[in-house]
Amino acid sequence: EVARREPGKKRHVASLALVLPGGRKVYLVDATPDFREQLDKLADVRDAPVGRADRAPIDGVFLTHAHMGHYLGLAFLGYEALHTQKIPVWATPRMAGFLRTNGPWSQLVSKEEIELRELADGATVELGEGVRVTAVRAPHRDEFADTIGFRISGPTRTVLYVPDTDSWVAWGDRLAVALEGVDVAIVDGTFFSGDELPGRDVAKIGHPLMKDTVERLGDRVAAGRLTVYFTHLNHSNPALEPASEASKYLREKGFRVLAEGEELGL
Repeated sequence: EVARREPGKKRHVASLALVLPGGRKVYLVDATPDFREQLDKLADVRDAPVGRADRAPIDGVFLTHAHMGHYLGLAFLGYEALHTQKIPVWATPRMAGFLRTNGPWSQLVSKEEIELRELADGATVELGEGVRVTAVRAPHRDEFADTIGFRISGPTRTVLYVPDTDSWVAWGDRLAVALEGVDVAIVDGTFFSGDELPGRDVAKIGHPLMKDTVERLGDRVAAGRLTVYFTHLNHSNPALEPASEASKYLREKGFRVLAEGEELGL
């Protein structure tokens, strides 16, 4: 509601752009419903053609899972829009199977507008210039496909990106393994507390509360071993407002909400 009254406060659906400056290559992590606007924000780091359609607006897409905010943007690569040619799309075998067998996504495959590349848990893709992306299995509501996050490693830093997951309890010992060698974690901040959605049980929707993340990762943050940003905030989350008590609490604990368009070096 606030963003409708004040458009300057609008936030786009959670996504990352991986920019390799030497070759001017750009990869997206997730293709959201805000795909077009997010591409526009990358105009300064892409060599886009002037005065005609850009048939290769990105060099590839890494998909986390099959919930609407994370893959619907693929439609803009299709025949009714950009009609791209063999844009690499990395996804789990189950996610790739979902895209192959369900329209309209299957048409992207049959017309070779995208090229599916299956990525199992723990598999790594080398992008060049010292940047590599590794799939990390994430427990979540997997109605249509399973869910992964990504470890993104560069020459100087490693980032763990997990925008959608069930509670950290569901990870068990795997969370500590996923965090080994990680400098920055960008994680699911959907809800601050469990009472944000009257009439719905937040626990059944399946996300860690921000407060739980602070408790679980607070010692690492306080010791300077990890920087944590929250992303994927629901419209109900009070931490969207910088002046709120929720935002004040996060800052006091050394945590932050990832800013729109924020850049993090690797």
